[in-house]
Amino acid sequence: MFERCIYFNTNALARKLNAKWEKAFAKFDLSPSHGYLLRLVLEQPGLSQQTIATELRLEKSTVTRFLSQLELKGLIKRKIARDNNRENAITPTKEALNIQADLEALGDELYASMCKTIGEKNVKAFVASIRETADKI
Repeated sequence: MFERCIYFNTNALARKLNAKWEKAFAKFDLSPSHGYLLRLVLEQPGLSQQTIATELRLEKSTVTRFLSQLELKGLIKRKIARDNNRENAITPTKEALNIQADLEALGDELYASMCKTIGEKNVKAFVASIRETADKI
């Protein structure tokens, strides 16, 4: 019945992936979304909220909520951007820098797990396909 249903099948997959990713990020007391946002800030300190929203394909208001939670955990700081005093530059704290290597290792572990399960070629093709599909929709 659902062989042609993109909605049902992508949600079924998302539930499985969410369970796996939530379990993995739990050791950092982070949701996967917070973890990936933090990884982005660690990789590129000083990004604006708008740039983060664009990169993560989230609404700016969602990013604002996530940043507030990361700020409460002491993992990021918001500073007035040098080039635009109406924007914040998001920077990691020392606490975030202390877990950066572990977060990156977790990302590598999750990627390796998916490659082992469905093959690296399939992972790369699937990610490329869903990104392209999201852009078109």
